[in-house]
Amino acid sequence: MSDVGVIASLSRALHRIRTTPPRIIASPATQPRRAAVAIIIRVTPNPAYRVSPAQLPTSLPEFFLLDWVNDPAAQAEILFLRRGCTDNERTVAQNKPRNADDAHVAFPGGRTEEGDEGGLYTAMRQTWEEIGIDLAEKDFMLVGQLDDREITTSLGKRLLMILSPFVFLQVSPQTPSPDPNPGTQLHWIPLSSLLASTSSSKISAAHDKAQQSKRPSRQWSTVSVDISSRLAPRHSTVFKLVMRTLLGSMEFNAILLDPSSSFGDGVVGPISDEKRAHSGDSEKAVATSAGGWVRSGGSGEKLKLWGLSLGMTLDLIAYMHPPSQPFGMDYPRDEVTGLGTSIAPSMTSVFPRFSYPDVNFWIWVFGKRYRDVLRGWEASARAGGANDRRINWVGTAVNQFYAAVRKALVVVLVLRSIGLLIGFSVGTWWVFFR
Repeated sequence: MSDVGVIASLSRALHRIRTTPPRIIASPATQPRRAAVAIIIRVTPNPAYRVSPAQLPTSLPEFFLLDWVNDPAAQAEILFLRRGCTDNERTVAQNKPRNADDAHVAFPGGRTEEGDEGGLYTAMRQTWEEIGIDLAEKDFMLVGQLDDREITTSLGKRLLMILSPFVFLQVSPQTPSPDPNPGTQLHWIPLSSLLASTSSSKISAAHDKAQQSKRPSRQWSTVSVDISSRLAPRHSTVFKLVMRTLLGSMEFNAILLDPSSSFGDGVVGPISDEKRAHSGDSEKAVATSAGGWVRSGGSGEKLKLWGLSLGMTLDLIAYMHPPSQPFGMDYPRDEVTGLGTSIAPSMTSVFPRFSYPDVNFWIWVFGKRYRDVLRGWEASARAGGANDRRINWVGTAVNQFYAAVRKALVVVLVLRSIGLLIGFSVGTWWVFFR
């Protein structure tokens, strides 16, 4: 898709987000914690285009009528950040990849604190504290809110918090200079690189580096997460090793982001001298071609969009898609149902597969209710042209999918235990009684 087509699709998406009431999930009394993130979008003008000083637009139609926005060389971009370290008390929970070279990107935001006036206030406050961008300034416009999402742990069994994503549009041609926390990298990623690619095949971890120089517009990859991190106590090394051996790992779909677009002009500004002085490792700061500063993450890191951040990004992309057309085959196939091309991909593209085939088989066996949810959502979308706003399709699908996962893991563990017991008994007989 050309940049002109992307901006036209973005205009349609932002208008739909503004006019579509989000699905709000009320926090249960047993788990009142909430969080919010800011999805920040901008349109960068043609470098050769002379943008004349003018009053900033105050509405979406006014913005998308501007000459520099409609210039063929203008480019729509979305802001991600790469946290150097995670403060678990302030940020949104995310699983840790097994491969240390897989760098997880996210949106600025964090948990609601006492005194916050609501989710929007939380998103704006956390963005200011984390990256130094004031979304209340005239350079930014609040577009609207995407559907709330439930964050769970223990394979979907326990609710951690409710997450509210808010969408902002930068209406000025120049991005205000940010002031990110030490160790935080900011990456402006072209929206075109997150849309349909020339190839729908995944890139395995072994081929990530080899394909880096000849990457099409979007490349699917995977992120491996240790299953024992979900099931075993944090400090139980032996139990973790047993779980890892018996159950393997989870493989999450991910979009591989091009680091060159992040470490060049995609880095939006400098870290202040004051923050750099407090970081204690200013020699690791490297200058970019845009004159900004980022934290050096090491040459082997691969930026990957996955998990919760991928789900919210695909929610945004779903608004860019014409309502009357099915989603293309460029999204990962849902192995439990074989569905997922006619409904929003944020449901089917974020669920994991397991490294052991028999685990995936038993998930399919126990996944009837999950398949029924997807068929119901697909029928609702086809009948009305939009999702039934009264039903939390994503939350219901997550609950049913992980219910099937838990049953599958129990069956696999029982079968593995029986197999080990039989093997031990046969071995004992062979050694002592034969």
